[in-house]
Amino acid sequence: MRQHDTLFIGGEWVAPAGTGTIEVISPHTEEVVGRVPDGTPADVDRAVAAAREAFDNGPWPRLTFAERAEVIGRLAEIYAARQAEMAELITEEMGSPITFSNLAQAPQPLGMLQFYAELGRTFQQEEQRPGLFGPTTVRREPVGVVAAIVPWNVPQFVTMTKVAPALLAGCTIVLKPAPETPLDAYLLAEMFQEAGIPPGVLNIVPAGRETGEYLVRHDGIDKIAFTGSTAAGRRIAAIAGEQLKRVSLELGGKSAAIFLDDADLPSSMGMLAIASLMNNGQACVAQTRILASRNRYDEVVEAVAGMVAAQPVGDPADPATGIGPLVAQRQQTRVEDYIKIGMEEGAKVVVGGLTRPYDRGWYVAPTVFAGATNDMRISREEIFGPVLAIIPYEDEADAIRIANDSDYGLCGTVWTADADHGMDIARQVRTGTYGVNCLMLEANTPFGGYKASGLGRELGPEGLNGYLEYKTIARLG
Repeated sequence: MRQHDTLFIGGEWVAPAGTGTIEVISPHTEEVVGRVPDGTPADVDRAVAAAREAFDNGPWPRLTFAERAEVIGRLAEIYAARQAEMAELITEEMGSPITFSNLAQAPQPLGMLQFYAELGRTFQQEEQRPGLFGPTTVRREPVGVVAAIVPWNVPQFVTMTKVAPALLAGCTIVLKPAPETPLDAYLLAEMFQEAGIPPGVLNIVPAGRETGEYLVRHDGIDKIAFTGSTAAGRRIAAIAGEQLKRVSLELGGKSAAIFLDDADLPSSMGMLAIASLMNNGQACVAQTRILASRNRYDEVVEAVAGMVAAQPVGDPADPATGIGPLVAQRQQTRVEDYIKIGMEEGAKVVVGGLTRPYDRGWYVAPTVFAGATNDMRISREEIFGPVLAIIPYEDEADAIRIANDSDYGLCGTVWTADADHGMDIARQVRTGTYGVNCLMLEANTPFGGYKASGLGRELGPEGLNGYLEYKTIARLG
């Protein structure tokens, strides 16, 4: 078992203020696999003070972008050397299949570090613009101390969408990992120490919701960067509005995969399996609404049902596993409740249902509903599990209407033999990320959502902007 008795604050491993602990439970075995301190408001105070000192008086914000990029590049090299260890740790703590952990959970955070290291080597802190009476300087400065609050589903991916650009900008950070997945943050802290990043630049306090809200409200925090549920995002946005703090929110999704009549179903199913079922369905970008024309509806149902039924369900540490357990018992209950709701609403279960694959572990049967309509709760609410609803449409205009008829706008896909026509569809769907015959998140392009899917963008040069303040300096003479 992985036992941690300290918190990472001010570049040191320090004793927590309280005696409470957080137990990390394997979703596969239901056994305790780790234990960390349960952070308290006093721990938050200490972490914010360390971050404040590092920002107000430390060297990190005063380095050039190129100098910080050099350090981030060194951190990336260390991360690369421990990438496999990180993947295995995330699989252990939250049940992500090891194939997905090796494909995304660890490599994508590494890619973000590498991208921002490269961006920083040529990024200019100041630029000159002509003014009415003389030259004007536009200067980019770090926003300050950042509270990064991350969820359990892709913990390092989400951490790095915040930490990597914040580091390059010159910010200092207090990271609050989710109580379900604090262990990977400890491994990241070890990498920071090895990279020689100054004390206080990163501080880590695992804690629950109440301590998280204390962090959000803390007067030493300049910006909040949050990923999680839309309900929690609304709460954080309200607090940030009261205090006029900078805030970025990456929230929920209910993405639609549109299958056009010319789509090659057999060749599409492999990529759709990733797009819809990645991480056991626990992904905000998951394509959980499958839109099929009435002309080919039965074919699409048969293809999707066959794809889902073929997914091996089992031990997430087994490379053969396609779908593992959900992160917690409450999540298992939540997803099974939605399966009941879908059945009550009149949708038809064609794969899966309420029979659990195993007696032990927080597994649910991957489930496909046919005969769904877009007004059903299973079509409108984020389930966050391996549950797909196949919805018929009349024509392409109707498909676009259904895709857009959602409170969310995070992601989406279209599947077609004509990629150029797919681009035309993509331009009409109101989401922040879209794929034609694929689902990809790139470190060099912005990621975020429309509507209730959030505020702001992460990744790419656009993601750096959220951690910068812009200052205009005019001069005469």
